[in-house]
Amino acid sequence: MKNLIDVKEISFSYKKNENVFEDISFNIKEGEILCILGPNGTGKTSLIKCLNGLNDLSKGEILLNGKNIKSLSYSKISKIIGYIPQGHTPTFPFTALEVVLMGRSPYINLTDSPSEKDLKIASDALKTLGIYNLKDKNYTTLSGGERQLVFLSRIIAQETKILLLDEPTSHLDFGNQIKILEIIEKLAKSGLSIIMSSHFPDHAFLSSTKVAIMQNKSFIDYGSPYDVITEKNLKKAYNINVKLLELEDNRKICIPQKQII
Repeated sequence: MKNLIDVKEISFSYKKNENVFEDISFNIKEGEILCILGPNGTGKTSLIKCLNGLNDLSKGEILLNGKNIKSLSYSKISKIIGYIPQGHTPTFPFTALEVVLMGRSPYINLTDSPSEKDLKIASDALKTLGIYNLKDKNYTTLSGGERQLVFLSRIIAQETKILLLDEPTSHLDFGNQIKILEIIEKLAKSGLSIIMSSHFPDHAFLSSTKVAIMQNKSFIDYGSPYDVITEKNLKKAYNINVKLLELEDNRKICIPQKQII
């Protein structure tokens, strides 16, 4: 199966200062979910912004369907990659349907209005995630979980092949975290390739096919969740002792150990 995204020895720095990260390589195929773990300040958000062209690389290359991202226009990138940033704060009281319709912008000229086709695609996206009842509600009045579902609906309406999620479960309660992870897994089964960052190793066991752990400007390990998420790697990344336990369904969970002060 062909890689949808190839990342080859990329490095990034702000204003030619010290590298935020360096020499990172990986690839993603259709339907795969890569979860990038690591402590604060390791460059996870900067990496994700490089993957959709918001940050310019200082070294290396990113290929989308075999084409260098630098050769693609923003419109073409937007038809391949959908992006949900961390902690998006609503400003204007758009309805949920209007927010989802924004996902159609790569296909609409600046002087045109959304067509009936665009409206149907947006409505169907809301129905896919079971939130069509929110279509006329102001986005600013929705809960954190509902907003995240609306943004995921917008990505579905955008009809991309790759989805970038920067800590998609941050600021969500426990129930909504699990709901979002289940939807991410569902989207991957429909053919989307997903790259997400997270602070929770357990989330990788729940939904990911690949895991990378970032530390000291690079990946300290990369591969399947059960190969990468080990007690040794978690201690190296977070500087704490972690115990891995296996549940009856063969899924593992991470238990941080209290530090003696």
